[in-house]
Amino acid sequence: MKAAVFVEPGRIVLEDKPVPDVGPLDALIRVTTTTICGTDVHILKGEYPVAKGLTIGHEPVGIIEKLGSAVSGFQEGQRVIAGAITPSGYSAACLCGCASQDGAGTKHGFKAMGGWRFGNTIDGAQAEYLLVPDAMVNLSPVPDALSDEQVLMCPDIMSTGFSGAESGGVRIGDAVAVFAQGPIGLCATAGARLMGATRIIAVESIPARQAMARRLGADDVVDFSAGDPAEQILALTDGRGVDVSIEALGRQSTFEAALRVLRPGGTLSSLGVYSSDLTIPLGAFAAGLGDNRIVTTLCPGGKERMRRLMEVVATGRVDLRGLVTHRFRLDDIETAYDLFSHQRDGVLKVAISC
Repeated sequence: MKAAVFVEPGRIVLEDKPVPDVGPLDALIRVTTTTICGTDVHILKGEYPVAKGLTIGHEPVGIIEKLGSAVSGFQEGQRVIAGAITPSGYSAACLCGCASQDGAGTKHGFKAMGGWRFGNTIDGAQAEYLLVPDAMVNLSPVPDALSDEQVLMCPDIMSTGFSGAESGGVRIGDAVAVFAQGPIGLCATAGARLMGATRIIAVESIPARQAMARRLGADDVVDFSAGDPAEQILALTDGRGVDVSIEALGRQSTFEAALRVLRPGGTLSSLGVYSSDLTIPLGAFAAGLGDNRIVTTLCPGGKERMRRLMEVVATGRVDLRGLVTHRFRLDDIETAYDLFSHQRDGVLKVAISC
């Protein structure tokens, strides 16, 4: 089979690899559509370490090719998705209610990204075939009425973005600020609207992303290139601040601004992946006396999460097809990486058909 393989920093190339063998609890799916994530770009640049020779990607839509001998409740030929996070269902993390961290605890201490296996610790989805572990926990059937592109965002960015609003405890009538309107931030904006926020302030400078943010629920858009975004948000809220701020970029500057705009007792919901230590400024943190919360979230996975997200799509509550701005064949995935990693031509997300 063809697969996009990490060779070394700066090189992900299309190579031939053997089709995986199927174990008792596994399922082999023939990938029909997948995409490239910002995390894959971190891998490409050598900013996140993975083994050489690993197949990259963690957002699969496909058809069941073969089921393991112990897998029931599914059938070969069925259209399915699997989340970017693939919990086992029986680990300590799962039984504690934090399935995304399945595998995070080791005898050597805590390892972040515990439940993220595709394209991290096992071969991923940018290939003609994908082996899905613990298939009964992780496969979710795709309704016939939904296209691949309608559900393509469910495995990762939709689940992650929505979780920013969920973990932040957004309530009906809340004011919410979402810092950065890349794919994750746009999904966080949509999630805040679904959770009942009535004042959503998106922070973004690129006009096309500003327009998409408004389509997905933003009431106001703050251009950070036109002045301090925290000051602009505080002005929009008459100095009150927001109930929840969602940080979706992963930089010190946006994290600090997200903290500065909180009302007393507000929540900073962090979705960013940070590549260096963060500093919490004394003033923005109210010297630790502001009754604020800082929460982090790793993309929720598993078949029930995927089912719920597809229900949101199927009922028309949100339409994320507009996030797909470019389309490529798997044969052209190196070109797709070049476009996406350099953020050319207004790219938001690419769809890779196999």
